[in-house]
Amino acid sequence: MDASVFMSTPRPPAHSFRDLVVWRKAHEFVLAVYAFTAGFPRQETYGLALQMRRAAVSVPANIAEGFRRRGKAEKARFMNIAEGSLEESRYYLILAQDLGYGDTAKLIGLLEEVSRMLCAYVAAILTSGS
Repeated sequence: MDASVFMSTPRPPAHSFRDLVVWRKAHEFVLAVYAFTAGFPRQETYGLALQMRRAAVSVPANIAEGFRRRGKAEKARFMNIAEGSLEESRYYLILAQDLGYGDTAKLIGLLEEVSRMLCAYVAAILTSGS
């Protein structure tokens, strides 16, 4: 059987960060974090909820900023910052779960998906011809 049967259809080049599937998934993660933290106790309004939101927002924001950067190293640097913010978000989700603020399984699943996509995007940037 021809191996091309298993290969996904090539996507057209992205013209904006909004065209990136990884950015869209990261944005979806942010919206889910906002919804999750809305149910936190009042005393966490300026504590854990704010920290979780800031870390989550940093992911698609750095993907967006890195998208317009010229050069592989510069693009990859912003994606690496996004990866760091994802790991920060991972810790906050563990903490929220341990504090009994809600079930974080769905958010962890989304985070894992974004993490895999971001890793693949960085690899594609670093191995591209441009």
